[in-house]
Amino acid sequence: MAVFALLGSASAAQARGLNSSEASLLQTMNAVRTGHGLAPLRLDVHLLRAARGHSADMMRRQYFAHGSVAARALAQSARGPIFGEDLAWGTGVTAQWVVNQWLASPMHRAVLLRPGFRRLGLGITFGTFVGHGGAAVVTADFAGR
Repeated sequence: MAVFALLGSASAAQARGLNSSEASLLQTMNAVRTGHGLAPLRLDVHLLRAARGHSADMMRRQYFAHGSVAARALAQSARGPIFGEDLAWGTGVTAQWVVNQWLASPMHRAVLLRPGFRRLGLGITFGTFVGHGGAAVVTADFAGR
């Protein structure tokens, strides 16, 4: 079963429309960013719709791929001019596990720690993914300069 631990200020993110898993992931991502001297990411409702839609589509159609984050984001009226995306999936994952996976990959780390990215949308869909029950499919869509 995929479980995300809720941490202190995650309730503020929930008030802005994130579920508890997304709020925990946002808090963990921002802790890493601020630890590297970067600005925290702010929730963007347009990117939120794009990320949630992508995670749901991957779960429904049982695939794992980036596709065109810019096209999805722009279709939801998000502003760029630059977009980025990190994906993850697994069973029994936590927010810290997801962020650690991204930090261990040079490409994903570069997206997470890009100074120009200031806005974010998160989508986490739970279910059976490629034969694994209790899986989480995670999309983080970023925008900025």
